[in-house]
Amino acid sequence: MVCCMAEFLQNMRPAQSRLVLEVATHGQLQVAAVVCGMTQPAASRMLAEIEAQLGVRLFLRTPKGMEPTPEGALIAHHARRIVHDHALMSAEFDEMAAGRGGAVRVGAVTGPALGQLVPAIRWLKARAPQIDVSVEVAPSGVLVQALERGDLDFALARLPPRVDDRAFELEPARDEIVRLMVRDGHPHLGRGPVSVRDLHGLPWILQDHGTPIRLAIDSAFHDEGLASPANVITASSLLVIVALLRETDSVAPMSQEVMDLMLDPPVSAGFRRLELNRLMTVEPYMILRAKGRTMPRAAEMLFDRVRASIRQF
Repeated sequence: MVCCMAEFLQNMRPAQSRLVLEVATHGQLQVAAVVCGMTQPAASRMLAEIEAQLGVRLFLRTPKGMEPTPEGALIAHHARRIVHDHALMSAEFDEMAAGRGGAVRVGAVTGPALGQLVPAIRWLKARAPQIDVSVEVAPSGVLVQALERGDLDFALARLPPRVDDRAFELEPARDEIVRLMVRDGHPHLGRGPVSVRDLHGLPWILQDHGTPIRLAIDSAFHDEGLASPANVITASSLLVIVALLRETDSVAPMSQEVMDLMLDPPVSAGFRRLELNRLMTVEPYMILRAKGRTMPRAAEMLFDRVRASIRQF
């Protein structure tokens, strides 16, 4: 019986995999049938055939809809990758036939997005202008979830706690240097390198608790025997941070790459770097890609360029 089940699963048709996935996603057989382009009776017969071949129920019929059993959830999880790969094959074939060059979906936390992705994308577009590149800049947790769903080809991020690293191919990249930005004319400018103790009583603009840069700031104060700053505005939007810095004596930590963008021409946004008497870094980020998932050729090109740039650095 186990042998027959394994053989059936290894030879499941794409239409069967997609039906299980859509039923698990929508919780309604009728909706899943429409998405799969079949009638509800046909979808019902196909699902019954799958359950008969496996000898288990994949879904429980409840007043709220169809809820996957553990066996159904397992098959739906793997079916997502199968459906993704088939859709990718079809899309790439169409793009190749039309000469459009393909598409890339990549994500990164802010520093690597500016320091690594932007130059690599410029390189790629100079060689293949037709390639459609989409970039998502977000916290690592959001990026890893998108990578798991198949929404991204690869990401420059950190692996959050309690995430199964066996689902990913991991390559160490590099750590990030944290700098402090203040408005031009800030009272602590021109004094030479300052200590974190000198800045304890100032207002701060920080990212959310638990983010790498916030942890680095907290650790710096703890190293001096001080509690974390009490006067804090929590913000992750660069535009909001800029607006807050312009009119106050706040201090905003950010990655070296973001600092360079803000202070160098042509942006030169009227801010200054506040020199610190110590080096402050956050944990290294990684290059992440889903294990066992084939990337489009265009994504492979960008991936190789980013990896080569990081290794050279």
